[in-house]
Amino acid sequence: MLRNVVFLDRDGTINRDSVAYIKCWSEFEFLPTSIEAIKELTLSGLTNIVITNQSAIHRKLISPKGLDRIHSQMCRKIESNGGKIQDIFYCPHLPAEHCQCRKPRPGLLHRAQKKYRIDLAAAAMVGDSVKDMECARNAGCRYAVLVKSGESHKVEQHLSQKGIRPDHVAEDLLDAARWIIVNI
Repeated sequence: MLRNVVFLDRDGTINRDSVAYIKCWSEFEFLPTSIEAIKELTLSGLTNIVITNQSAIHRKLISPKGLDRIHSQMCRKIESNGGKIQDIFYCPHLPAEHCQCRKPRPGLLHRAQKKYRIDLAAAAMVGDSVKDMECARNAGCRYAVLVKSGESHKVEQHLSQKGIRPDHVAEDLLDAARWIIVNI
């Protein structure tokens, strides 16, 4: 059973988010500290799994193969800098489809849990949105870590209104990684 797992949101956590969606590698831009953060998590013996909503597929803005190409290039870049992404789980559905895999529902984490025998009660989830924090809580993750790389002031306000508190609010993924390494 895997106990030292960190679930990472993609857009807004690892790379810059876009209201127009990330549809090709040329639109993908790593956030300044994300590669170093994933390297530090990896060197600390943690397993990194990306959990991401990618409705651009059902919007016909990108194909599953196109998304796989982006993810392959992302993983190669991370690996060439000393980090490792164990796997990537994504939801291709639109919000209106009410599927079980779209965050904030925990379906993607449950799929990862089943595939790798993950102890979710010992895992951490890192993200920049309300959906990410809700997903962590809905899945029973030990830690929910909010990164300020998104619109954190709005996110923190919405979380407060919902009565959800992240275990840590980090400046960026590197800050989150260092907190997780000490606490997990």
